[in-house]
Amino acid sequence: MNETRDAHRPQVVVVTGASAGVGRATARAFARQGAAVALLARGEAGLEGARRDVEAAGGQALVLPTDMADAAAVEAAAAAVEEQLGPIDVWVNNAMASVFSPIKEMTPDEFKRVTEVTYLGYVYGTLAALKRMLPRDRGVIVQVGSALAYRGIPLQAAYCGAKHAIQGFCDSLWAELLHDGSKVRLAMVQMPALNTPQFGWVKSRLPHQAQPVPPIYQPEVAAEAIVWAAAHERRELLVGRSSVIVVWGNKFFPGLGDWYLAKTGYGGQQTGEPRDPARPHNLWEPVDRERDHGAHGAFDDRARAASPQLWASTHRRWLLGAGAAGIAAAAALVRRR
Repeated sequence: MNETRDAHRPQVVVVTGASAGVGRATARAFARQGAAVALLARGEAGLEGARRDVEAAGGQALVLPTDMADAAAVEAAAAAVEEQLGPIDVWVNNAMASVFSPIKEMTPDEFKRVTEVTYLGYVYGTLAALKRMLPRDRGVIVQVGSALAYRGIPLQAAYCGAKHAIQGFCDSLWAELLHDGSKVRLAMVQMPALNTPQFGWVKSRLPHQAQPVPPIYQPEVAAEAIVWAAAHERRELLVGRSSVIVVWGNKFFPGLGDWYLAKTGYGGQQTGEPRDPARPHNLWEPVDRERDHGAHGAFDDRARAASPQLWASTHRRWLLGAGAAGIAAAAALVRRR
Protein backbone atom coordinates (compact mmCIF):
# COMPACT_ATOMS: atom_id res chain seq x y z
CA MET A 1 0.00 0.00 0.00
CA ASN A 2 1.33 3.44 -0.94
CA GLU A 3 1.52 5.64 2.16
CA THR A 4 1.99 9.38 1.79
CA ARG A 5 4.18 11.28 4.21
CA ASP A 6 2.41 13.15 6.98
CA ALA A 7 2.78 16.80 5.95
CA HIS A 8 2.88 17.82 9.60
CA ARG A 9 6.11 15.98 10.37
CA PRO A 10 9.51 17.03 9.06
CA GLN A 11 11.09 15.17 6.20
CA VAL A 12 13.50 12.50 7.50
CA VAL A 13 16.80 12.42 5.61
CA VAL A 14 19.81 10.14 6.08
CA VAL A 15 23.18 11.46 4.87
CA THR A 16 26.21 9.19 4.89
CA GLY A 17 29.67 10.69 4.98
CA ALA A 18 28.01 13.60 6.75
CA SER A 19 30.95 14.79 8.85
CA ALA A 20 32.70 16.75 6.09
CA GLY A 21 32.70 17.80 2.46
CA VAL A 22 29.66 17.11 0.30
CA GLY A 23 27.83 15.25 3.07
CA ARG A 24 28.27 18.16 5.47
CA ALA A 25 27.00 20.69 2.92
CA THR A 26 24.10 18.40 2.01
CA ALA A 27 23.03 18.00 5.63
CA ARG A 28 22.95 21.79 5.98
CA ALA A 29 20.94 22.17 2.78
CA PHE A 30 18.25 19.73 3.91
CA ALA A 31 18.21 21.33 7.37
CA ARG A 32 17.42 24.71 5.82
CA GLN A 33 14.24 23.09 4.53
CA GLY A 34 13.34 22.03 8.08
CA ALA A 35 14.32 18.37 7.69
CA ALA A 36 15.29 15.97 10.45
CA VAL A 37 18.74 14.80 9.35
CA ALA A 38 20.48 11.63 10.46
CA LEU A 39 24.24 12.10 10.22
CA LEU A 40 26.29 8.95 9.51
CA ALA A 41 30.10 8.99 9.45
CA ARG A 42 33.09 7.84 11.48
CA GLY A 43 34.64 11.04 12.87
CA GLU A 44 33.10 12.20 16.15
CA ALA A 45 34.33 15.81 15.95
CA GLY A 46 33.10 16.14 12.38
CA LEU A 47 29.74 14.66 13.31
CA GLU A 48 29.34 17.06 16.21
CA GLY A 49 30.18 19.93 13.90
CA ALA A 50 27.56 18.68 11.46
CA ARG A 51 25.04 18.47 14.30
CA ARG A 52 25.68 22.12 15.15
CA ASP A 53 25.33 23.10 11.49
CA VAL A 54 22.00 21.29 11.11
CA GLU A 55 20.53 22.74 14.27
CA ALA A 56 21.73 26.26 13.39
CA ALA A 57 20.05 25.91 9.99
CA GLY A 58 16.72 25.03 11.59
CA GLY A 59 16.75 21.25 11.31
CA GLN A 60 16.80 18.40 13.80
CA ALA A 61 19.99 16.34 13.95
CA LEU A 62 20.65 12.74 14.94
CA VAL A 63 24.32 11.72 15.17
CA LEU A 64 25.04 8.07 14.43
CA PRO A 65 28.76 7.17 14.27
CA THR A 66 28.86 4.52 11.54
CA ASP A 67 31.47 2.83 9.35
CA MET A 68 29.65 2.36 6.04
CA ALA A 69 31.82 -0.66 5.26
CA ASP A 70 30.08 -2.52 8.11
CA ALA A 71 26.73 -3.83 6.84
CA ALA A 72 25.43 -4.65 10.33
CA ALA A 73 26.31 -1.15 11.57
CA VAL A 74 24.50 0.43 8.62
CA GLU A 75 21.38 -1.62 9.27
CA ALA A 76 21.51 -0.72 12.97
CA ALA A 77 21.81 2.97 12.08
CA ALA A 78 18.78 2.77 9.78
CA ALA A 79 16.75 1.14 12.55
CA ALA A 80 17.82 3.87 14.97
CA VAL A 81 16.77 6.59 12.53
CA GLU A 82 13.26 5.21 12.18
CA GLU A 83 12.93 4.66 15.91
CA GLN A 84 14.06 8.17 16.85
CA LEU A 85 13.04 10.33 13.87
CA GLY A 86 10.38 8.37 12.01
CA PRO A 87 10.09 6.80 8.55
CA ILE A 88 13.02 7.60 6.25
CA ASP A 89 11.98 9.76 3.29
CA VAL A 90 15.37 10.34 1.65
CA TRP A 91 18.59 8.32 1.91
CA VAL A 92 21.73 9.96 0.49
CA ASN A 93 24.70 7.65 -0.09
CA ASN A 94 27.83 9.78 -0.11
CA ALA A 95 30.56 8.22 2.06
CA MET A 96 33.79 7.54 0.19
CA ALA A 97 37.45 6.62 0.55
CA SER A 98 40.28 6.78 -1.94
CA VAL A 99 44.00 6.30 -2.43
CA PHE A 100 46.13 8.45 -4.73
CA SER A 101 48.64 6.00 -6.12
CA PRO A 102 49.75 4.26 -9.32
CA ILE A 103 48.08 0.85 -9.57
CA LYS A 104 51.44 -0.92 -9.54
CA GLU A 105 52.11 0.45 -6.05
CA MET A 106 48.67 -0.33 -4.56
CA THR A 107 48.09 -3.20 -2.14
CA PRO A 108 45.17 -5.65 -2.22
CA ASP A 109 44.04 -4.41 1.19
CA GLU A 110 43.87 -0.83 -0.11
CA PHE A 111 41.72 -1.84 -3.06
CA LYS A 112 39.51 -3.85 -0.72
CA ARG A 113 39.03 -1.00 1.76
CA VAL A 114 38.22 1.62 -0.89
CA THR A 115 35.73 -0.79 -2.49
CA GLU A 116 34.12 -1.64 0.84
CA VAL A 117 33.52 2.01 1.71
CA THR A 118 32.89 3.61 -1.67
CA TYR A 119 30.94 0.82 -3.37
CA LEU A 120 29.70 -1.66 -0.78
CA GLY A 121 28.85 1.19 1.58
CA TYR A 122 26.39 2.39 -1.05
CA VAL A 123 25.02 -1.14 -1.45
CA TYR A 124 24.54 -1.53 2.31
CA GLY A 125 22.90 1.89 2.56
CA THR A 126 20.61 1.12 -0.36
CA LEU A 127 19.60 -2.23 1.12
CA ALA A 128 18.79 -0.62 4.46
CA ALA A 129 16.73 2.07 2.73
CA LEU A 130 14.87 -0.39 0.47
CA LYS A 131 14.02 -2.61 3.43
CA ARG A 132 12.00 0.29 4.85
CA MET A 133 10.86 2.14 1.74
CA LEU A 134 9.55 -0.75 -0.39
CA PRO A 135 6.81 -1.85 2.04
CA ARG A 136 5.62 1.78 2.24
CA ASP A 137 5.99 2.17 -1.56
CA ARG A 138 7.62 5.58 -1.22
CA GLY A 139 10.99 7.17 -0.59
CA VAL A 140 13.99 8.43 -2.51
CA ILE A 141 17.55 7.09 -2.65
CA VAL A 142 20.18 9.49 -3.99
CA GLN A 143 23.54 8.06 -4.98
CA VAL A 144 26.33 10.65 -5.01
CA GLY A 145 28.38 9.64 -8.01
CA SER A 146 31.07 11.24 -10.11
CA ALA A 147 31.99 11.86 -13.70
CA LEU A 148 34.62 9.22 -12.88
CA ALA A 149 31.79 6.65 -12.87
CA TYR A 150 32.11 6.86 -16.66
CA ARG A 151 35.75 7.82 -17.19
CA GLY A 152 38.51 6.38 -15.02
CA ILE A 153 41.58 8.53 -14.47
CA PRO A 154 45.16 7.63 -13.52
CA LEU A 155 46.22 7.52 -9.86
CA GLN A 156 42.68 6.82 -8.54
CA ALA A 157 41.95 3.33 -9.87
CA ALA A 158 40.29 2.02 -6.70
CA TYR A 159 37.96 5.01 -6.41
CA CYS A 160 37.11 5.03 -10.13
CA GLY A 161 36.41 1.30 -10.05
CA ALA A 162 34.04 1.77 -7.11
CA LYS A 163 32.18 4.62 -8.84
CA HIS A 164 31.83 2.49 -11.99
CA ALA A 165 30.43 -0.29 -9.82
CA ILE A 166 27.82 2.04 -8.31
CA GLN A 167 26.72 3.00 -11.81
CA GLY A 168 26.19 -0.66 -12.78
CA PHE A 169 24.43 -1.39 -9.50
CA CYS A 170 22.02 1.50 -10.12
CA ASP A 171 21.27 0.33 -13.65
CA SER A 172 20.16 -3.00 -12.21
CA LEU A 173 18.10 -1.40 -9.48
CA TRP A 174 16.36 1.05 -11.84
CA ALA A 175 15.22 -1.88 -13.98
CA GLU A 176 14.01 -3.87 -10.98
CA LEU A 177 12.04 -0.97 -9.53
CA LEU A 178 10.36 -0.45 -12.90
CA HIS A 179 9.59 -4.18 -13.18
CA ASP A 180 7.96 -4.16 -9.75
CA GLY A 181 5.99 -0.99 -10.40
CA SER A 182 7.53 0.51 -7.28
CA LYS A 183 7.10 4.18 -6.41
CA VAL A 184 10.45 4.22 -4.62
CA ARG A 185 12.72 6.53 -6.62
CA LEU A 186 16.43 6.25 -7.33
CA ALA A 187 18.62 9.08 -8.61
CA MET A 188 22.33 9.29 -9.32
CA VAL A 189 24.11 12.64 -9.23
CA GLN A 190 27.43 12.71 -11.09
CA MET A 191 29.78 15.25 -9.55
CA PRO A 192 32.70 17.31 -10.88
CA ALA A 193 35.88 18.11 -8.94
CA LEU A 194 34.92 19.54 -5.54
CA ASN A 195 36.70 21.55 -2.87
CA THR A 196 36.37 19.14 0.06
CA PRO A 197 38.78 18.16 2.87
CA GLN A 198 39.45 14.74 1.29
CA PHE A 199 42.51 16.05 -0.54
CA GLY A 200 44.11 16.91 2.78
CA TRP A 201 43.49 13.53 4.37
CA VAL A 202 43.31 10.95 1.59
CA LYS A 203 46.07 8.34 1.56
CA SER A 204 48.59 9.29 -1.08
CA ARG A 205 51.85 8.13 -2.63
CA LEU A 206 52.13 11.15 -4.92
CA PRO A 207 55.29 13.26 -4.64
CA HIS A 208 53.19 16.45 -4.28
CA GLN A 209 50.01 17.41 -2.45
CA ALA A 210 46.84 16.02 -4.07
CA GLN A 211 44.28 18.38 -5.56
CA PRO A 212 40.95 18.14 -7.43
CA VAL A 213 41.33 18.46 -11.19
CA PRO A 214 40.15 21.97 -12.21
CA PRO A 215 37.56 23.35 -12.69
CA ILE A 216 36.76 23.03 -8.99
CA TYR A 217 33.35 23.62 -7.43
CA GLN A 218 32.34 24.29 -3.85
CA PRO A 219 30.54 21.45 -2.01
CA GLU A 220 27.42 23.62 -1.78
CA VAL A 221 27.00 23.21 -5.55
CA ALA A 222 26.94 19.45 -5.03
CA ALA A 223 24.47 19.83 -2.14
CA GLU A 224 22.15 21.92 -4.30
CA ALA A 225 22.11 19.17 -6.92
CA ILE A 226 21.45 16.43 -4.34
CA VAL A 227 18.54 18.27 -2.73
CA TRP A 228 17.08 18.98 -6.17
CA ALA A 229 17.44 15.33 -7.23
CA ALA A 230 15.63 14.21 -4.07
CA ALA A 231 12.64 16.39 -4.95
CA HIS A 232 12.42 15.85 -8.73
CA GLU A 233 12.04 12.81 -10.94
CA ARG A 234 15.35 12.73 -12.76
CA ARG A 235 17.14 9.42 -13.28
CA GLU A 236 20.58 11.00 -13.47
CA LEU A 237 21.87 14.53 -13.00
CA LEU A 238 25.24 15.72 -14.28
CA VAL A 239 26.78 18.58 -12.30
CA GLY A 240 29.14 21.08 -13.93
CA ARG A 241 30.13 21.58 -17.54
CA SER A 242 33.25 19.48 -16.95
CA SER A 243 31.13 16.45 -15.98
CA VAL A 244 29.09 16.78 -19.16
CA ILE A 245 32.27 16.93 -21.26
CA VAL A 246 33.84 13.96 -19.48
CA VAL A 247 30.76 11.72 -19.66
CA TRP A 248 29.81 12.45 -23.26
CA GLY A 249 33.39 12.73 -24.48
CA ASN A 250 34.17 9.27 -23.13
CA LYS A 251 31.13 7.80 -24.91
CA PHE A 252 32.48 8.84 -28.31
CA PHE A 253 36.24 9.29 -27.89
CA PRO A 254 37.54 6.99 -25.11
CA GLY A 255 40.92 6.59 -26.79
CA LEU A 256 41.37 10.34 -26.90
CA GLY A 257 40.61 10.41 -23.17
CA ASP A 258 43.33 7.83 -22.54
CA TRP A 259 45.87 9.92 -24.43
CA TYR A 260 44.83 13.20 -22.80
CA LEU A 261 44.90 11.79 -19.27
CA ALA A 262 48.26 10.12 -19.85
CA LYS A 263 49.61 13.58 -20.66
CA THR A 264 47.78 15.65 -18.01
CA GLY A 265 46.33 13.29 -15.39
CA TYR A 266 49.42 13.12 -13.20
CA GLY A 267 50.26 16.80 -12.98
CA GLY A 268 46.62 17.88 -12.90
CA GLN A 269 45.99 16.00 -9.66
CA GLN A 270 48.92 17.56 -7.78
CA THR A 271 49.81 21.02 -6.54
CA GLY A 272 53.36 22.33 -6.52
CA GLU A 273 53.74 21.65 -2.80
CA PRO A 274 55.61 18.52 -1.69
CA ARG A 275 53.50 15.94 0.12
CA ASP A 276 54.21 15.51 3.81
CA PRO A 277 54.84 11.76 4.21
CA ALA A 278 54.01 12.00 7.92
CA ARG A 279 50.54 13.46 7.31
CA PRO A 280 47.79 11.19 8.72
CA HIS A 281 45.24 9.73 6.31
CA ASN A 282 41.70 8.43 6.76
CA LEU A 283 41.72 5.10 4.91
CA TRP A 284 41.58 2.97 8.04
CA GLU A 285 40.75 5.47 10.77
CA PRO A 286 38.99 8.88 10.62
CA VAL A 287 41.14 11.99 10.92
CA ASP A 288 38.20 14.10 12.07
CA ARG A 289 37.82 12.20 15.33
CA GLU A 290 39.22 15.08 17.38
CA ARG A 291 39.20 17.98 14.90
CA ASP A 292 36.28 19.19 12.81
CA HIS A 293 37.39 19.89 9.22
CA GLY A 294 34.07 21.29 7.97
CA ALA A 295 32.74 21.15 4.44
CA HIS A 296 35.43 23.03 2.53
CA GLY A 297 38.91 21.97 1.58
CA ALA A 298 42.00 24.11 0.93
CA PHE A 299 40.94 25.43 -2.49
CA ASP A 300 38.42 28.17 -1.66
CA ASP A 301 40.33 30.70 -3.76
CA ARG A 302 39.96 28.51 -6.87
CA ALA A 303 36.52 27.00 -6.32
CA ARG A 304 33.35 28.10 -8.08
CA ALA A 305 30.29 28.82 -5.95
CA ALA A 306 27.76 28.17 -8.73
CA SER A 307 27.32 26.13 -11.91
CA PRO A 308 25.43 27.70 -14.83
CA GLN A 309 25.21 24.21 -16.34
CA LEU A 310 23.45 22.88 -13.23
CA TRP A 311 21.02 25.79 -13.26
CA ALA A 312 20.23 25.14 -16.92
CA SER A 313 19.80 21.41 -16.33
CA THR A 314 17.45 21.89 -13.39
CA HIS A 315 15.46 24.57 -15.25
CA ARG A 316 15.35 22.90 -18.64
CA ARG A 317 11.54 22.84 -18.80
CA TRP A 318 11.48 26.58 -18.22
CA LEU A 319 14.20 27.09 -20.84
CA LEU A 320 12.37 24.90 -23.36
CA GLY A 321 9.16 26.79 -22.68
CA ALA A 322 10.89 30.14 -23.07
CA GLY A 323 12.54 28.95 -26.26
CA ALA A 324 9.25 27.70 -27.70
CA ALA A 325 7.59 31.01 -26.80
CA GLY A 326 10.40 32.89 -28.49
CA ILE A 327 10.11 30.83 -31.65
CA ALA A 328 6.34 31.32 -31.71
CA ALA A 329 6.74 35.06 -31.28
CA ALA A 330 9.31 35.20 -34.07
CA ALA A 331 7.05 33.17 -36.35
CA ALA A 332 4.15 35.52 -35.63
CA LEU A 333 6.29 38.51 -36.58
CA VAL A 334 7.31 36.84 -39.83
CA ARG A 335 3.68 36.11 -40.71
CA ARG A 336 2.73 39.76 -40.11
CA ARG A 337 5.36 40.86 -42.58
